[in-house]
Order: sequence, then C-alpha cells, then structure tokens
Amino acid sequence: MDNSLVKKFRNQIQLQLMTLPGILFLAIFSYIPMAGILIAFKDYNIGSGFFGSSWAGLKYFRDMFSDPMFMQSAGNTLILSLYNIVIGFPIPIILALILNEIPGRNLKKIIQTSAYLPYFISFVIVASMWITFLDPKGFVNDFLMMTGIIHEPIEFWTEPKYYRMLSTLVNVWKSAGYNAIIYLAAIAGINQEMYEAAYVDGAGRMRRIFNITLPNMSGVISIMFILGIGGLVRGSLDTSVLLGSPFNSSVSYVVEYYTLDMGLNLGRYSFATAVSLFQSVLSLILVFGTNWLTGKINGNKII
Repeated sequence: MDNSLVKKFRNQIQLQLMTLPGILFLAIFSYIPMAGILIAFKDYNIGSGFFGSSWAGLKYFRDMFSDPMFMQSAGNTLILSLYNIVIGFPIPIILALILNEIPGRNLKKIIQTSAYLPYFISFVIVASMWITFLDPKGFVNDFLMMTGIIHEPIEFWTEPKYYRMLSTLVNVWKSAGYNAIIYLAAIAGINQEMYEAAYVDGAGRMRRIFNITLPNMSGVISIMFILGIGGLVRGSLDTSVLLGSPFNSSVSYVVEYYTLDMGLNLGRYSFATAVSLFQSVLSLILVFGTNWLTGKINGNKII
C-alpha cells in the first residue's frame, strides 16, 4: 500500500472510525444479503434451506416471460413510470423556478412550506384524502355537478381510464415540493454576479431564467433524469396497493405488486427473487445507458 495513503489514513483515524458504523450497517444489511439473489437460480424450499435447495438454472426467468400476468404488470409499470417522468419530472423544476422568483421572504416561506408539507404526510393518509375527494359523493364530484360540468357522479377510482392520470397527479402532488429542494439548492449555488450583469445588460426575468438559471441547473437536471429513467421498471407499490382495486387492476397492477403476490401470498420465493433480480439488472442497464447518453449530449454524467 502507498505510504502516503497509510499516512493519510493514520492522520484521519478518528474520522475513519466514525465511518465504521455506517460501513458495518451497509455490509450487514445490504451487501451480505445480496447472496440471496442465488435463490433466483434454485428451487428454494424453506424446509431444505438455502444450501439444501437444488439448482434450477434459468427456469424461473423462462417462467416469468411466459406468464401473462407478469407481462401485463410489466406493461402497466412502464406506462405509469412514463406518466410520472413526462408529467412529474418537469414540475419540480418549474416549482423551484417559481419559488426562486417569489418576492418577499415571509410569503416565500409560506408557499415553500405548503409545497413541502405533502411529502411528510404518510401515503396512507394521502391516499385516503384523494379517495375521499374523488369519491362519487366527494368534493370534486359535488363541485362538477354544481357547476353543471357533469350531470351524474363519476367513479374516478373504479374506472380504469382515470387511474393512470390520477395516480400520477397524486404522486406528483406528494413529491414535487420535496424534489424542488434539490433544484433550489442548485439555483442557490449560481453566482449572483451573473444575474446582476444580465440585469444591467437589460435582460428580463424570463431571459435570465433561460440563459442563466436553467443552463447552470443542467448538471442536477441530468442526474435526476438519469435516476428517473433507472426507475422506469419499478412502479410505485404504495400507489398500486392504496389506490388500486379489483375494478382498475387491469391498469394498476404493477411488477412490485406482482412480486409481492408471488413471494408472500403464493410462497414462490425463487420466482419472486428472479423477477426482482431482472428488475434490478434492467434498472442498472437503464442508468448506465442514460448516463452514457447524457454524457454524450451535454457532458453531464454521474458515473
């Protein structure tokens, strides 16, 4: 080992010891359990245990692609994830830009708190709120009927055609404010002299946003986009469980829910592990692929 590295380690021994609990936590709860992915290649049986179960090879991966329920859940997951990216990705950016332009410190604090608050509310409560609001006897239907827009209540949560957009809006409403913090932090790091120079040159507010703010946020935007693409194959289990129902299961049943059913409800542990492993590998490929693409386009990469 390089002597300079050893010397640096000794000089930072107190700091190194402070990282030890975190390293042990990751090793015990993240890295060691990764050996469990081998269950995907075994006919795992609780009675026989991990080492006593026979090898199955790629059997469960073949079964996965031949199962119509998996294909349906995969399609639902992809569509819902695309909804969340197309609608949910730009909204925190827009919100951050708006919050940054709000004059008055007190007003800004009130609006920021109102935007952040939904993130800290349990999704169970959030789902209950929106189910109540959109109930046939809820506020939304009452308002639409009172204004004459509709003449009979709409079953928002039982009609599959409404589920995708509504579940996306619920997710965006809950997370947009919190995600905007990341972009606000990026805006706070922009050199204020650039704005002052642009103002002196006669640049208006919109021109300053497009010529200074957004270009300087491009690195953070790229990172968030890469991570968002990596999540394409992972639908929101909370949304599917709490907002989904037998009436809209044709569009709300996602891969995470499918894995839960296979593993815990049906006891097909090897099959469920194979599905999860496939998701993880595909997510990794998407992250690396998007990372390479953004690097080629604007030079911003996370790896």
